[in-house]
Amino acid sequence: MQIEELIQLTLRRFFHDETLRFDKSRFAGGLTNYNYIMNIHGKDYVIRQPGGMTERIIDRQTELENNIQASQAGINCPCLYFDAKSGIKITTYVPGSRNLSQTGPQLKENIQIVVSLMKQVHQLTNPFPNRFDWLSELSKYEEIIKEQHGELFTDHNVIKEQLCTWQDTYDASPFLVPCHNDTVPENFLVSMTTGDAYLIDWEYAGMNSLYWDIAGYILESRLPAFAIDYLLQHYFQRPVSDDELMKIKISMLEQDFLWTNWALIRHYNGDDFLDYCAFRYERLRKNMDLLKEDMHADLKNLVL
Repeated sequence: MQIEELIQLTLRRFFHDETLRFDKSRFAGGLTNYNYIMNIHGKDYVIRQPGGMTERIIDRQTELENNIQASQAGINCPCLYFDAKSGIKITTYVPGSRNLSQTGPQLKENIQIVVSLMKQVHQLTNPFPNRFDWLSELSKYEEIIKEQHGELFTDHNVIKEQLCTWQDTYDASPFLVPCHNDTVPENFLVSMTTGDAYLIDWEYAGMNSLYWDIAGYILESRLPAFAIDYLLQHYFQRPVSDDELMKIKISMLEQDFLWTNWALIRHYNGDDFLDYCAFRYERLRKNMDLLKEDMHADLKNLVL
């Protein structure tokens, strides 16, 4: 059964309506998955269609557990249906919602929202059941690419070795806290109607260093210098040490490397991710050269 057919069957069963059709006319965005807004019985819902190869990339059972915990804490928007086998998910549509990519990820009021939500995640009382380790994820991606008969970049092993060296030097034993691990501005939603804010999409959530989440938002939002300074000041409420800045920098490079290989999987699966892959790879190469020359390079120079 095709995934679209399975989603339609799921909708009919969940809403007890055999006339429903899976309507993909209102695309709500997504990279790992594809989300669509549907009006069903007079109310809007967000329907998730799992993306290609996600059954190999994502542990849906772990995502379900982390998704539930985030929803119970009021960080994630309410989830009505989650099938860990297929990855199909139905959530309540946040009325009048816009993501921070749409409203300006560098704005101070939006950075305040980001910091508040990230801190709520990092301070969750109960730990997530899994560890998100970029090197373990990378090994999984390498194996998938091998099975696809795809090719890694020719300097893959050189890059990997250098990043591991920097990791061992600057953050060999990171302090682990609950993390979202995919803090792109598109995953932060704010209702223009109620003012409620949510952090959505918990596929990659797990125990990790909080610097990974901070680095992710800076990198994915391509924050200018003033916004980076405001985010760090607002999060830590104190001067940030050189050691902490180094952890953020290394996390930025590790993310570009990891998501480059993630994009290769999608590319070899026939999805249109080659430009995305090339952009992250070229930025990674530039930033590695930059840090080799000066490990104290400003964060602002790593986001371009």
